[in-house]
Amino acid sequence: MVSNKYPTSYEESMNTVLFQECVRYNNLLADMAIMLKQVLLALIGEVVMSEELEAMANAIFDNKVPPSWEKKGFLSLKPLASWIEDCNSRIDFLLEWINTGTPIVFWVSGFFFPQAFFTGTLQNFARARTIAVDKLSFDFTYLDTIDHTHIK
Repeated sequence: MVSNKYPTSYEESMNTVLFQECVRYNNLLADMAIMLKQVLLALIGEVVMSEELEAMANAIFDNKVPPSWEKKGFLSLKPLASWIEDCNSRIDFLLEWINTGTPIVFWVSGFFFPQAFFTGTLQNFARARTIAVDKLSFDFTYLDTIDHTHIK
């Protein structure tokens, strides 16, 4: 559905970024759904409790992200409950993008692979201005915007 609504386009690299993010999150969500069902079945004795399922059950009990989700998931040091909230927020960000169009503001840390976003941004800029993308880079200026006169 996403690839039909946002097809690969020379003029809009963000379509590719969105599609790749959806693939990564869909793989993670599919793994989560399968493994949670398997853990439930193992806990009630309908399937054998494997080492992987036991590790998952223990991690969930300890409010830690299960090892298999860490492998497929986004980088995070959060405990499981916060990780799930973060995962839901990330998916909401992508759904908003899918439903309403390319945002004007991006949640960069919400990307699974932020490097692709930065590359896509450079590609869009380079293609719009007929500049070689390898001649472009990002430059940042850090501004101290705190008004120190009110700090005691």
